[in-house]
Amino acid sequence: MLFNLRNLLTAATLRKSSKQLVQHFRSGQPTQTSVNLKGRDLLTLQNYTAEEIKYLLWTASDLKQRIKYKGEYLPLLQGKSLAMIFEKRSTRTRLSTETGFALLGGHPCFLTTQDIHLGINESLTDTARVLSSMTNAVLARVYKQSDLDLLAKEASIPIVNGLSDSYHPIQILADYLTLQEHYGCLKGLTISWIGDGNNVLNSIMMSAAKFGMHLHVATPKGFGPDPNIIKVAEEYSKEYGTKLFFTTDPLEAASGANVLVTDTWISMGQEEEKAERMKAFQGYQITMQTGKAAASDWTFLHCLPRKPQEVDDEVFYSPRSLVFQEAENRKWTIMAVMVSLLTDYSPQLQKPTF
Repeated sequence: MLFNLRNLLTAATLRKSSKQLVQHFRSGQPTQTSVNLKGRDLLTLQNYTAEEIKYLLWTASDLKQRIKYKGEYLPLLQGKSLAMIFEKRSTRTRLSTETGFALLGGHPCFLTTQDIHLGINESLTDTARVLSSMTNAVLARVYKQSDLDLLAKEASIPIVNGLSDSYHPIQILADYLTLQEHYGCLKGLTISWIGDGNNVLNSIMMSAAKFGMHLHVATPKGFGPDPNIIKVAEEYSKEYGTKLFFTTDPLEAASGANVLVTDTWISMGQEEEKAERMKAFQGYQITMQTGKAAASDWTFLHCLPRKPQEVDDEVFYSPRSLVFQEAENRKWTIMAVMVSLLTDYSPQLQKPTF
């Protein structure tokens, strides 16, 4: 039985049982794919086609069912090691990657700027070549996207963007898996982004249209996304026949939306801008009043950590909030990324409907 929960809003429906999720995962098309991502980098979802992103979500669903719900042990990464470079602190990215890679039999190595000479006493080029000789992949959580691009250029192993100032692709994969589990299908959904024009929004803009999802964006004046990224998103919207618009009015962006999304207003490295940003984002807090403008089946996402000024407790802890399911799915999607980039694994379950 294929789930479509657009009109079911109780806590019970939002916290599906294991039995229900297993049944959901069994729906869809027969298991077959021509997608092969082995050896690829994941720097931005702009570089991935619709079918390639769907393959990653399919693999994540497959691993989640087989490991979490069926209790299988899948040492798919046995004998492989992962270098985890973190310039920025993290809860979900670090924990999901370390536990996920280890659960698949691999060995994750956590490295901060206190542990390695990243671009200071040793060039990025030299670091990339050394890591290539000792590990099988690198996940890097950095400030500058250009550092990731250089690592990818110089490394002979896959480089995965764990977050940069420009993109956060592994977060968006978790968001899409969560929405696919909840709604049963992504095509036709409308996402409303209410907040800062940051790296998370950029990654949504590089991928939502590929699933046939519409996107409404509300940002304060002067805090919108990069114009170059807007241009690419507009091209995707035209190519895939989706709606994309930008506004400074949160209620206009929320109008008719299935999914309300926000993020921190003050990212790491922007602490000195706090006073200015708090003033600019007045009126942008997501509340039940915001939800009244949305579709009847609206849900809420936030990549965490969350501040009350971004979304109030009534929404954040309500049955409409999918944030903790979203957080858990960071683990299954990063596991899918690592398996897809490092092995020839093919999902065993039927392909979900996207």
